[in-house]
Amino acid sequence: MALELIPRQRRTLAPGVVHVPDWLSVDVQRHLVGAARGWAREGPGARHATLPGGARMSVETVCLGWHWIPYRYSRTRDDQDGSPVAAFPRWLADLGAAAVADAYGVPVDYRPDVALVNTYRGDARLGMHQDREERAPDPVVSLSLGTACVFRIGSPHHRRGPWHDVELLSGDLVVFGGEHRLAYHGVPRLLPGLDVPDVGTAPGERINITLRVSGLA
Repeated sequence: MALELIPRQRRTLAPGVVHVPDWLSVDVQRHLVGAARGWAREGPGARHATLPGGARMSVETVCLGWHWIPYRYSRTRDDQDGSPVAAFPRWLADLGAAAVADAYGVPVDYRPDVALVNTYRGDARLGMHQDREERAPDPVVSLSLGTACVFRIGSPHHRRGPWHDVELLSGDLVVFGGEHRLAYHGVPRLLPGLDVPDVGTAPGERINITLRVSGLA
């Protein structure tokens, strides 16, 4: 299926939740994909995190700034080799600040210090969950690269519907904060039938970069 000929419009999906289609240029997407490849090769590399019940996540994750371990943060990769987590680059923080300002239409003081870089391949998905390990109320920024997906966001109070399902294409931005900062959200499936610009991802591969403010010292 070809990409839509009619330009997609930005939408407020719920209070504090904004979807901005095609926010990243193709050149910036290529830069981010190249950076993600580099981060995944550093130290012990990306991994499929293990949940407390023993299940392994189907997405492959590498972290910057703080290492996310379900469900806490550490300065070291405690579930790998114990090495220090990769540094969070200033240019990525600047990109996150621009994303929040554009999504909300007002200047912001947004200083993310955590990035989770998730790679989806095959039937990988992300179940409904909250991003609640952070101690700061600042928004979450989500940047999509490569294969399209269905992004699902619902209530901050429970996993049940009603949900907003939206197709995210390569280059799309989603910001969620305010009263929906702790909204349950997930990625139930990829959409490999949609065309993808040449940004450096493999066929059927999606890379998602989420930026957060940890509130940790």
